[in-house]
Amino acid sequence: MELPTNKKIIEGAIADYVMEDGILISYSKNPRRTIENITANIALVKSITGNKRVPLLIYLSDSPVPDKATRRFAAEHLADVYSAMAMISKPGLAKFIMNILFRFKPPPIPMKTFTDEKRAKEWLRSLLKNQV
Repeated sequence: MELPTNKKIIEGAIADYVMEDGILISYSKNPRRTIENITANIALVKSITGNKRVPLLIYLSDSPVPDKATRRFAAEHLADVYSAMAMISKPGLAKFIMNILFRFKPPPIPMKTFTDEKRAKEWLRSLLKNQV
């Protein structure tokens, strides 16, 4: 996963971002997630999106498993900033993360895992079309 060189990159502590055709693209970094850095990231995303919920395409990276309170906080606030999430990762990583975050109840937004960026973007665009 390499950052694009031809687009404006917004840097954050846990991820870098690019907006592309209504989709927020996240290049995940690997520090341990905490309530504090997730809170700061939510504020960053809201500043990028004008406080609108947007579909997210996220390139996942290996990072330490957050504590239970942080996992709960992340799951509770996901729908505050994103309308859908397409996760691109090596096989098994996205499923592991979904199992950690949504063990006892389903995700609050449409979520799907991919190994191919093109298919992930097509899926998110199809959701955008259905919102109009």
